[in-house]
Amino acid sequence: MFSCIDAPAVPETTDPRIPARDRVVTRNLIDRFARETPEATFVRYDDTGEEWSFAAFRELILQTALGLQALGVAQGDHVLVFAPNSREQIRLFFALNYIGAVYVPINTAYKGRLLEHVIEVSDAKLAVVHSDLTGRLAGLGLHRLEQILLLGSGDGADAPLPVKTWAESMLPASGVLQPLKRPIEPWDPQSIIFTSGTTGPSKGVLSSYLHLWTNAGPETWTFVRDTDRYLINSPMFHIGGMGPMYCMLARGASFAVVERFETATYWQTIRNNHCTVAFLLGVMATFLEKQPPREEDAENPLRLVLMVPLAANSESFARRFGVDVHTIFNMTEISTPIISEANPRVRGTCGKARPGVEVRLVDENDCEVPRGKTGEMILRSDRPWGMNSGYYKNPEATAKAWRNGWFHTGDAFQQDEEGNYFFVDRMKDAIRRRGENISSFEVEAEVAAHPDVSEAAAVAVPSDLAEDDVMVIVAPVEGRSLDPAELIEWLRPRMAYFMIPRYIRVLPALPKTPSNKVLKHELRAEAVTPDTWDREASGIRLKSERFTATA
Repeated sequence: MFSCIDAPAVPETTDPRIPARDRVVTRNLIDRFARETPEATFVRYDDTGEEWSFAAFRELILQTALGLQALGVAQGDHVLVFAPNSREQIRLFFALNYIGAVYVPINTAYKGRLLEHVIEVSDAKLAVVHSDLTGRLAGLGLHRLEQILLLGSGDGADAPLPVKTWAESMLPASGVLQPLKRPIEPWDPQSIIFTSGTTGPSKGVLSSYLHLWTNAGPETWTFVRDTDRYLINSPMFHIGGMGPMYCMLARGASFAVVERFETATYWQTIRNNHCTVAFLLGVMATFLEKQPPREEDAENPLRLVLMVPLAANSESFARRFGVDVHTIFNMTEISTPIISEANPRVRGTCGKARPGVEVRLVDENDCEVPRGKTGEMILRSDRPWGMNSGYYKNPEATAKAWRNGWFHTGDAFQQDEEGNYFFVDRMKDAIRRRGENISSFEVEAEVAAHPDVSEAAAVAVPSDLAEDDVMVIVAPVEGRSLDPAELIEWLRPRMAYFMIPRYIRVLPALPKTPSNKVLKHELRAEAVTPDTWDREASGIRLKSERFTATA
């Protein structure tokens, strides 16, 4: 058995906008529901049907937290996690927060300079790394990292730091946790989630417990109930994979974990795991809608789908599968300011502003634009700590995003007379492909590193499925030529698979302004031209990696 000694109690805030710790703070929530509903299921695993009750889950979290403390992790420390979804990573996420440490997950596709950058920004001394990924650390500046906690079945022989395995570190038979220095507060840092930059390297979004609670907790996503089970098929390094786990805990509800979205098996997965709530990218809904109809389509436990963006077929989808559809606008930095009613009939809407947030559409001088005109969406919350706490170790980006006391989303919207908001475009140059936010800056940096590339510009072009595809326009070094297929092969070991461009267009030089800035809007408007090379048409398709089973 495991136990813990709590820090001395101190009075909680009397500000009515700040909920009590046992509604918001991970440690308090775990203790609360293990006490109130010990036998209720909190987690279900699709691969085996294994379930963890709240009481069993608390025991696992205490065990994991004890192992982390033995590795030197203390309240306030940052811990980097570079691994695919697994039982172990779920335990790490909650156990780190249980002892007041900060969870810093990173995309398993990261490599090279991008990986080195996030390691530097993380300020972590301990990295939890899957054995299939340790080799990527070789040759990089590891900054403050001192040791690796190894997941997976490998031995970590290629790791550039001292290694301890999960088995030797995380399986104590009993013990007492070291007490906290002070109680964990709702405004304390809970995680740092990296999101792609567009004019510089990726930024680490610093989030408090209260930010995540406001993002999708009981007061914001009022349509999710404490009796629901949420299907999670997104990676934990995304807010879409990490956030729902915490937010279902905040309700005393449950979630089921699957490896990934699979069109052919989706509805059987819903039935097997008794899921009542799910999130679908618009393209996922399209994939499901295009499957041959079956008599049992509506015979499933799913009652509610969050569909983002709202697909054109949302009404027929709702009827066919017997579900209610909602849509939202959200980002890692904010807290779901725009939410639709059930089964919205206004095509293309993201919804309306929810209570608790102020929303403005503004021009480049933060002056409000008239309704019906396009402006950047800026936001603020009436709750302290209800949105991000800034970009970690990036005061310039924080000041720019929060100028004039409003958070600037960088996204262009319009609003109609009924208050519906409509996404128009990205104010910046970010690209969104199959649910992944991609920095054009980072794509350009890697492409331009090729010895035959003089300059490069990355732009989004419409995908034939949904969202964007990545297109790169390159100019070769004088006297040299570029083979697009060879460039793709050169990029494979250097870039995340989802960042590698589908389209490559070769020009003698990129169009520029008199001040020598690339005219990206012209390249974006021209999009896929007859002289553009298409990777997929050439038979080159890229997929995410699969990892070996955890020991």
